[in-house]
Amino acid sequence: MPPLPPTPPPRKAPTFRLRVDDLAHPGVAVFFSAVVPADVLQRAVDASMTWLYTRETAPTKYVVKSITLILRAMDGVAHTTGTRTHKEIHLSLDYVLKTRYHAADEITGVLVHEAVHCFQHFARGTCPGGLVEGIADFVRLRAGRAPPHWTRSADGAWDAGYERTAYFLAWLDARGAPTAPEEGTFVRRLNASMRSGAYDARIFETLAGQPVDALWTAYGASFAAPNKAAPDDVPAEAPPPA
Repeated sequence: MPPLPPTPPPRKAPTFRLRVDDLAHPGVAVFFSAVVPADVLQRAVDASMTWLYTRETAPTKYVVKSITLILRAMDGVAHTTGTRTHKEIHLSLDYVLKTRYHAADEITGVLVHEAVHCFQHFARGTCPGGLVEGIADFVRLRAGRAPPHWTRSADGAWDAGYERTAYFLAWLDARGAPTAPEEGTFVRRLNASMRSGAYDARIFETLAGQPVDALWTAYGASFAAPNKAAPDDVPAEAPPPA
């Protein structure tokens, strides 16, 4: 099933802000030589709107009024925090320096993932963490920003999160919407279902026709090797020029 046309974003984007904790950190020079902050944040927001919402479910104006990108030395890669209307994305300068030879792609991919956390629905805080992270990596995958080391696997649980869950969601998306295709692809409909009320795993049966465990089994049977690279039937949107 081909991807639906991009969801048009609301007219006025959130205000983008930038904070650099230490200009002397060598990761700062890598960051600014790799990306233009406002451009990469806009790309991340546009990807989130495109793959989380249909034309019918997209908000007419952004609830999130500002996104502050904070560059600082820290462990890990990145995380998102803040209030409902004002978000902060913390990006590790140590990680940026570590990925300096492919910084543009990696920074963009990481910021797409984090921007999703600014705009996705969380079922009033009851959505499993693995699904939250899987949806964020699904958008990164669909936006054409998956890093080369990602592989799909059906080992373990479907909600292990990140790329494991992302490829599963992409497989579900590629299957189409058997009951109401006009309502959008699977993940867009899944996100809409979590706008209000508590999370219920039975939503997978409602949206995809089978319980999630049965779908996970069918997904595993769809490829021979557990670590086969991304399948041909999971299309990605071509990334825009850097």
